Amino acid sequence: MLLLKWVISALAFLALPYIVPGISVASFVTALVLALLWGLIGITVKPILIILTLPINILTLGIFTFIINGFLLWLLGGIVKGFEVQGFWIAVLGALVLSAVSILANWALEKAGRPL
Repeated sequence: MLLLKWVISALAFLALPYIVPGISVASFVTALVLALLWGLIGITVKPILIILTLPINILTLGIFTFIINGFLLWLLGGIVKGFEVQGFWIAVLGALVLSAVSILANWALEKAGRPL
């Protein structure tokens, strides 16, 4: 199941340039690396940033989390060769799309795992 989620995340990264102009992914291998790093950052760096920005996150009713996700995607654009993000707000939009795809994929996998 974990391997399937990784591949779905990589496919989401591959689809991202077609949905959000200003983002480019060079290859499927790059997308796999991005999916792996996105997951690792999501379980290590993101919780720390959410705790550090908790007051503003509470004031914005959690919407600031999208800014954090955008920052992390923008950071990946600077780290991973073959992945380019043209600007911060494009990264925020890309992170929003990735979140939506992730929610839909997890929902579909959950439904597929349940017997009828």
